[in-house]
Order: sequence, then C-alpha cells, then structure tokens
Amino acid sequence: MQKLINAFFIKHLSLSTEDAHHLHMKYYKEYGLAIEGLTRHHKIDPLAFNREVDDALPLDEILKPDPQLRRLLEDIDRSQVRLWLLTNAYVTHAKRVVRLLEVDDLFEGVTYCDYSQTPLVCKPSQVMYDKAEREARASSSGECYFVDDSGSNCKHAAERGWAVAHLVEPGVPAPPEPASQFQISSLEELRTCFPHLFKSRS
Repeated sequence: MQKLINAFFIKHLSLSTEDAHHLHMKYYKEYGLAIEGLTRHHKIDPLAFNREVDDALPLDEILKPDPQLRRLLEDIDRSQVRLWLLTNAYVTHAKRVVRLLEVDDLFEGVTYCDYSQTPLVCKPSQVMYDKAEREARASSSGECYFVDDSGSNCKHAAERGWAVAHLVEPGVPAPPEPASQFQISSLEELRTCFPHLFKSRS
C-alpha cells in the first residue's frame, strides 16, 4: 500500500521518492487519509487514486479466509449489537477485503469514505463518526463499540463517547499514552474487553 501511494505521488505530482514520502506522511497526519490532501491541494481525482492504489493491491495473494476471525464474529451476540464496518477506504476496497476473508456475510453494512463526493469525509473527523452512527442506526453514541489500529481514530472515537479498543499488533510501537479505554494486541482480546457482547457458552 505504502509503495503504491508513494508511486502515485511521484507520478501525478512529479516528485522525488523522498519528497513523495514526506508529503504522503504529512497529509496522512493532517487529514487521516493521503487522498484528502491530494484532493484539497492538487485537484486529484479520488476515484483515479482508488483505481491506481487500493484496487491495484494484489489482495488475492495477501488475504486468505480467517476461520478464527470468523468464529470471533459469529460469537458476538447479534441481539446486543449490529456488526458494521467503518473504513477510510472506498466501498470497493472494503467489500473486497471482507469477501477475501470470508466474513462479508456477517456485517450488516459499511460506512466508507465516498471518493465520489467532495469534500471527502474520513476518520478521525467527527463528521465521519456521525455518518457511521446514522447509517448503522445507532441509538446513541454511548451504544457504539469501535476497534481500530489507528491511535488517532481511537482517540477521537473515545472522545465521542464510544467504547473503544485500540489494536496495537505485535511489533508495532504502542503509543506513549493509551488512545482509548482498551489497548489490545489481538482481536481475541475483545472477548475480555466487552464480555457482555459475546454469547455465553454452555
């Protein structure tokens, strides 16, 4: 992903490899999404970015069905919560990922960054979280549970009143201060963070 994004910056902005990397990181930090900076400051078509970056990823070679993930999602009590995807990717990428993982049938819907609309709305903007609540028909912010691997996204979701678990995978540096109520290294830890959301086992 990083290589394709940097290649896009180099190709469309005529930048050196080093300058492309720095600008990519700058936009990611400022907006939460590189394409947001490209759209705002360079009039880049987000759908062209999606074609050349997200949709160009060889996900079929990278992602395989994950039985453990499927079991985890199946164990969530659907009478308690509605499973919903929230992503900064475009809808085609989001649906492709869950299809390859073979968990697409377990989610009721997806809130995504709509690359066909301007201005782009993405995490960690509260506008994006408001959109997710609306589309998922959440009864209130206090009834939302959120898992993300971005500390910034988790921090802003927690400030909104969501119950949040920040996924910091092994080998990834943990933030100096926790971004949210929970910090986990594996999705399986959600069973401990939110035990009331899982079906009881006889």
